[in-house]
Amino acid sequence: MTTLYLTEQGATVRRENERLIVKNGDETREIPLIKIDRVVVLGRVHLTTGAVNALLQMGIDTTFLSGRGQLRGRLTAIESKNAPLRLKQYECAMDPDFPLTVARHIVTGKITSSMRVILRYSRNHPEVDFQAQLRELERALLSVPRAETLDGLRGVEGHAAAVYFHTLGHMFTGPMRFQKRTRRPPRDPVNAVLSFGYTLLTAEAIGVVTAVGFDPYIGFFHGLEYGRCSLALDLVEEFRAATIDRLALTLFNNKVLSEGDFRRLDDGGVWLVEEGKKRFLREYERMMSRKFVSRHTGHRTTFRRLVLGQAERLARTVSFNEEYVPYVAEH
Repeated sequence: MTTLYLTEQGATVRRENERLIVKNGDETREIPLIKIDRVVVLGRVHLTTGAVNALLQMGIDTTFLSGRGQLRGRLTAIESKNAPLRLKQYECAMDPDFPLTVARHIVTGKITSSMRVILRYSRNHPEVDFQAQLRELERALLSVPRAETLDGLRGVEGHAAAVYFHTLGHMFTGPMRFQKRTRRPPRDPVNAVLSFGYTLLTAEAIGVVTAVGFDPYIGFFHGLEYGRCSLALDLVEEFRAATIDRLALTLFNNKVLSEGDFRRLDDGGVWLVEEGKKRFLREYERMMSRKFVSRHTGHRTTFRRLVLGQAERLARTVSFNEEYVPYVAEH
């Protein structure tokens, strides 16, 4: 799958025959529509009516982000015809037991993935000792099946996330350090990258669950909240640590990103500048499309395909009551 990222502020995108023409000042580039699977628009980029119609006709999912990387909306063709799946989804969401059962699997996968990120770092850095934190996460993992309500399960997950992010902060070895998770706005460069990465991952998850036929607003772990795509967020929980967190560690510890890639605003927020976004997007796309043999499936795949696979797995759970098996980060 090829993603076209439109980041040039002030650029205009139009259709010419079977191509998109991106014009920004004196620069022009042409992209054949047949080579595009997804489009991500960041900030002030103008799509003409012809370009919009072409994207809809080709069924190319288009995501719009603000200049700061916040999700604004999506442009999609007509909704999936899989109405029976959505009816089953609504039934399952109203069931007194189903959401908790699925949510336990999701949280189990998330905590296990968090532990694997820590364990892999520890193998490469034997000088650090994270045994106490790993034991705390292990206790949280054992608490998951004992959680009798969704609120109780969210409490377990919240505690595990706090332990994990505190530990993650000690894994950044460069000059730009990470103290704790902050958002709206992110308060440091690491949080800025995490927030941007999670937004991109969420946008992909929304597209995937919608394509499979789900209603993205009705989740099982994340509760019903006006305007929130709870089911997509459920799916994202399984992939945060394996994708965005590991990518952030690589980019900062290998000094791919530097202070010049960020801008500090008067409100205390820190955001990627345009060149920083382009650098991050290149690495994000490389990560999501890189092929590897996954122990989860036993096949050669990509992270993008794994996200789709989990949505399809969840569809079978909803439709046929198959046990849901969450994705867990590779060792």
